[in-house]
Amino acid sequence: MSESLLLARNIADIHYDDIPVPAIDAAKKSFLDALGVTLAASTLGEGCQAFVDLALAMEGVQESTILGFGARAPALMAAFANGSMAHALDFEDVHDSAPVHPNAATIPAALAVAESVGDVSGKRFLTAMVLGCDLTCRLGLALKENPLESGWYIPPILGAFGATAAACKLLDPTAEQVVDAFSLTLCQTTCSAELTVSPRSVVRSVRDAFSAKAGVLSALLAQRGVTGFERPIEGEGGLFSLYSRGNYDPMPLTNELGRTFEGANVSVKPWPSCRGTHAYIEAALHILSETSLEPSEVAGIKVVVSPVNKMLCEPQRSKKKPATAIDAKFSIPFVLATALLRGGVRLDHFTPRALADQDVLQMAGKVTYEVDSGLTLKEAVRGFVQIDTGEATLSRRVDLPLGHPQNPISEETLVSKFMDCAKHSARRISDRKLEEVVELTANLEQVEDVREITQHL
Repeated sequence: MSESLLLARNIADIHYDDIPVPAIDAAKKSFLDALGVTLAASTLGEGCQAFVDLALAMEGVQESTILGFGARAPALMAAFANGSMAHALDFEDVHDSAPVHPNAATIPAALAVAESVGDVSGKRFLTAMVLGCDLTCRLGLALKENPLESGWYIPPILGAFGATAAACKLLDPTAEQVVDAFSLTLCQTTCSAELTVSPRSVVRSVRDAFSAKAGVLSALLAQRGVTGFERPIEGEGGLFSLYSRGNYDPMPLTNELGRTFEGANVSVKPWPSCRGTHAYIEAALHILSETSLEPSEVAGIKVVVSPVNKMLCEPQRSKKKPATAIDAKFSIPFVLATALLRGGVRLDHFTPRALADQDVLQMAGKVTYEVDSGLTLKEAVRGFVQIDTGEATLSRRVDLPLGHPQNPISEETLVSKFMDCAKHSARRISDRKLEEVVELTANLEQVEDVREITQHL
């Protein structure tokens, strides 16, 4: 049996009762996290408003919610709008070893389809979420080389397949229809790595709009009988051949398929920046808490990065003085300087005023980097910081940054993050409604219709 069909059968055949409790619990946390981050992006996300405006301008059945705006749009365009906001703040969850953002496209796609279908229970929605997340992670874990080296930016490409899986699941497909949908997604999805060297571009911010929309469109077309091809994942012109020259390991794709779900291994972010920066933030905060270091004492800062995270230090000029919020979030010098000077990294540290903060920029200018070629793609989350004061050398290494399943944030911190993010919503949402959303997501398996949640948002 082809890998494409095996993956598709898993999506078609799995039911809620087949999914272990840890994966369900992780999915509920990811859902609450995604709702909050998307609400915050409705006002703080660079470039998102254009996607929302376009979605609202489209005629059709107003069936799915655009989060944060109190408005509805056709499912395809709601996924498009919400997808633009899902990653805009780079604050959503991430799989550290894949590395992908497995829910950035999956949740907008699943939510749009669930609302359009109607009467989708929490159990049914969770099943779709878990399967979409699991597929995205498995695809990422299968990679044996970094597609960035060939000019591809892989997270939104793989995320589109998770979005497709989730959308398909809610439409009760056959396995063959899922394969067709994968084929249609492959024909729609790409992302150039040029965005990593274009400091003024917001494409990196809104990229998952295209992935979420592709997932919904592919699922709807496959449901209507549009046929694809037999091996969209592993074929000679399939996903891995196109984006990693066929250099992938099939074991992570199918090992424990249907029994182990990678969503349980997803990390929830404590800081609103690229996950690759988090080890450096945490290292800086540890150094501050364990020493009497004063910012004025810092003479130089050296960081050691993996080959994939070299992009978080280059081009050096823009990374030390980023022009946009999303570029600042992808800058180790900027976030490290912010952590040292402000004692943490928050949403308000990426406003235009914060980007022009001369104290932060001066500190960022002191950062140099070294690449550890021995760190693999799956070890990219690690980081090492060394601070030279002229009189002493202070250093810290972090292997599993805060938010990792083995170094998790607390339930209280997750809820606090959601409430803080939701306060930035374009449409004011009362604390009472937000508290109800927290309660409903915590007990999502008991919810009869997921629209009970979206009606508050």
